[in-house]
Amino acid sequence: MLYVKELYKSYEAGKNKYEVLKGIDFHVAKGEFVAVMGPSGSGKTTLLNCISCYIPFDKGNIRLGGMELAGMKEDALARVRNTKIGFVFQDFMLLDGLTVRENILVPRIVQGEVEEEAEKLADQLAAMFGISHILNKYPAEISGGEKQRAAVARSLINSPLIILADEPTGNLDSKSSRAVIETFNNAKEQMDATIFMVTHDSFAASFCDRVILMKDGVIYRQLEKGEDRSLFQDQLLEAIKEMSAQ
Repeated sequence: MLYVKELYKSYEAGKNKYEVLKGIDFHVAKGEFVAVMGPSGSGKTTLLNCISCYIPFDKGNIRLGGMELAGMKEDALARVRNTKIGFVFQDFMLLDGLTVRENILVPRIVQGEVEEEAEKLADQLAAMFGISHILNKYPAEISGGEKQRAAVARSLINSPLIILADEPTGNLDSKSSRAVIETFNNAKEQMDATIFMVTHDSFAASFCDRVILMKDGVIYRQLEKGEDRSLFQDQLLEAIKEMSAQ
């Protein structure tokens, strides 16, 4: 589904050049829920921005669903972002002047394709994620966890190839965080959704199928979840501790 090969990214500040990504290689299979973790400055957010092509990368290949993203013209990239990639952000990015239902439908509104099928899907997603009762409310009237579940529903309205989530639980309490992660799992199990999530939260990451640990612009280690989520979280914490000590 998503293939990243030998990805490099650097920034220049005056005469100095800072390498942020140093030959990143990994893939995410269809229907897989993968998290990326690492300390501040490890390159995880830069990686997410390169995958979405919001920033250019120096060299390497990013292939999504058979499409090579490098070299695409901006109008083609815009179509890919709206129809093939779903986005979930830390600060929700809901439009205050729209109801929850309208916010979920925004990607279809952008396309000019709000048909009966889209409205039915919005209702189905809301029911799946436990937010049917707030569809006619506005963002200011609902909780942070409800906002994020609405954002997840919005990310799925175009049945994208992949969802890119940037610290989706970063502004939430533990109860709301669990509800949002369970929403992702519902999407994975019921819609075969593919999710790639950047997070600092080991609890959220412990629900994923696999976690990629990054440090100093390279992949330090990858861990796969077994049957026991709590054990997986302990393994993650131990691996992070080990990584920090090196």
